[in-house]
Parts: sequence; structure tokens; C-alpha cells
Amino acid sequence: MSTAHSAVPTAGSVPSPSSTFSTVSSSAPSASAASSAGAAPTIAELLEFVRRTARNEALIASLPLDPEGRTWIWLDGPGGSEAWLIGWPPGTGTGWHDHADSIGAFTTAAGALKEHSLAVRLPTDGWKTLELTDGVDRSRELATGQGRAFGQNHVHEVLNESEDVHAVSVHAYYPPLPRIRRFSRTGAVLRLEQTESPGDWQ
Repeated sequence: MSTAHSAVPTAGSVPSPSSTFSTVSSSAPSASAASSAGAAPTIAELLEFVRRTARNEALIASLPLDPEGRTWIWLDGPGGSEAWLIGWPPGTGTGWHDHADSIGAFTTAAGALKEHSLAVRLPTDGWKTLELTDGVDRSRELATGQGRAFGQNHVHEVLNESEDVHAVSVHAYYPPLPRIRRFSRTGAVLRLEQTESPGDWQ
């Protein structure tokens, strides 16, 4: 059984772990046949899974959409991965964050998303503020059906910049996210704001 939640983060904000959630039920797709039992999924398999899931029109339509905050449904990913179906109201986003040692992939299932990312590996621990060098910023538009995969310690923010259209996306991570570090950014300065554990978002 999968679970849908709604929260109210805005683009660039750091959602509070104490956010209030509403819950409904929905059925999740089966794990990808590409990953054999017990085998860790590859980045390519995660990308194939999110692309295939994004084409599941009945599942996409089952996601409750909130006009003010993102909503999500937990899914069974391939090979023991963690997966999510996420709804994005106009003007919402994740804020800057990373995924620790997890690899991942995501695909836009409806609407369009923009990803800003950093082509740099951040120190694992022991810092609060970093000054980024020139040339590390990357941006890409992800229209319906478009996706991307990424390796460990990927730092990015994802936004729905539309003024009037919801976006929906599918995400998968392996291993299941052990933590998420959230950052704020002012110009070239990146600041570590908080570290979340799975209990903060499940």
C-alpha cells in the first residue's frame, strides 16, 4: 500500500520536519523486472523505472493535487529502491539539497520542471558554509516525458516555474535515502541549514 501526503513548501524554502500531512491510499506499480531479486539496481534501471512509471496514466491521475503544497505517494521501486510520485503546484520547489550516498533518477510525468544543479562534489561533513567556484552551475528544463539520472552526492533543486500548471514527476533512489542535507544559497555562498533523516519525510 502506498501513501500520499501533502505539505506546503515554497520554491527555495527548507520544509520543516514538523509539517502537517494528510494521508490517502493508492496502489503502486510492481518493481522493475530489469532488477533481479537481491541485486542492487543500476542508475540505468532506476531511469527506466521512472520513465515507465511516468507513462502509467492511471497512477498519475490517482495523485491528489493540492493548489498550495506538494503532494506525494510512496512507490515500490526496483531492487529495494525508494520511489515517489510527486505533485508540484505552480511556483513550488524543493530548495537546494543532496541525497547522501544514494544514486537516483526522475522523470516529469506531467507539466514541466526545471532543475538547477551543481557540478561539484561537496564535502561529506564538517562544514557549514562553502564558497562555490565559477562554472559549477547547471540548469535543464524537463518537459513531460523527459528525465535524468544522477550519481551519489548529487546537489540540486527542482522547481515548477509555471504560473498556472501543476507538474507531476516520478523519482527513485537506491539505497533508500539515509539522509537529505538541505542548503540555502546566496550568490556563490552555499550554507548547510539542516540534515533530515527518513522519519522527517515519511
